[in-house]
Amino acid sequence: MSSRDRLLELLRLFAEAHGLSGYEDDVAQLLSAHLQPLVDEVRIDTLGNVIGVRAGEGPAVMVAAHMDEIGLMVRHIDEDGFLRVVSVGGWFDQTILSQRVIIHCRDGRKVLGVVGCRPPHLMDAEERKKPVKLKDMFVDCGATSAANAAELGVEIGCPITIDRDLRPLGNDFVTGKALDNRAGIVMMLSALERLRNITVKATILAVGTVQEEVGLKGARTSAYGLSPDVALATDVTIPGDHPGVSKSEASVATGKGPSLTVLDAAGRGVIAPRRVLRWLRETAEEASLPYQLNVGDAGNTDATAISISKAGIPCSVISVPARYIHSPVEVLSLQDLENGAALIAAALQSAHRYF
Repeated sequence: MSSRDRLLELLRLFAEAHGLSGYEDDVAQLLSAHLQPLVDEVRIDTLGNVIGVRAGEGPAVMVAAHMDEIGLMVRHIDEDGFLRVVSVGGWFDQTILSQRVIIHCRDGRKVLGVVGCRPPHLMDAEERKKPVKLKDMFVDCGATSAANAAELGVEIGCPITIDRDLRPLGNDFVTGKALDNRAGIVMMLSALERLRNITVKATILAVGTVQEEVGLKGARTSAYGLSPDVALATDVTIPGDHPGVSKSEASVATGKGPSLTVLDAAGRGVIAPRRVLRWLRETAEEASLPYQLNVGDAGNTDATAISISKAGIPCSVISVPARYIHSPVEVLSLQDLENGAALIAAALQSAHRYF
């Protein structure tokens, strides 16, 4: 199997897995199984973070990729069996309407549903001009009553995720759900696979974090517990290469290489130390790998929480540009994903020269 086919296989496996924030168990088991042959130890901590340790004699380098995806949760079941929901993570309400979803029941059953709303045919002219809000949507799972929904296994508190598979587009692009941030998981795993038979001086701490989309929680606790010398978060980032986004708003582009975060959230998030950026840029240049620099004024990643853990941990982000993030049809370039994995692998090999 070629490296590209392997990358696509991993991305499909992880993107099509389901793991709402706080309910990352299935993704955690997948990641644990794939880490096992690549590291010396794998454990799952109290909060649910997956931690793989490959021991070395040099600096401890944490590579973090969040496992969770945005979704919904059942908050009410009406007498006719329709479900009212709340969002878990940063949805743009309009992207939820008319989606097919999976309701994850306590007993392990998975119930299909669809997101509906009042028919536009019955709306007046003013109503049709307004976007439908989540509070006016519902999930139809085919139940005929609240009691029937209970028979199906559906109850208040059930997590809900999007039912969508990974599909190829033209020119090496793919589309699917949860590429934010299963792409980061695949970059991390692929980097470790590249290093399987290579001596690395650094101690590698590969971490699949939980609950990033709802407050960077897993990154905060795992970084505190591990106390690495330096850290890299892996994630996706918004490109400015499609209609509706200007280059001045987002300077990176899909297909041009992974991005290195200089600063995000206008400085309210991580601010990458000069030494970290020098490490990543010089490593990329020595390996002839393309990269882009990214300065953002919105959004956070696990790097924000990691960088202010304990007395502070030098940190930046290696991201894959991904279009339409926080939607069921995210799009990225496999070439960017491959170059991101290669850069992480090279950075782990060179870390001892900088830290």
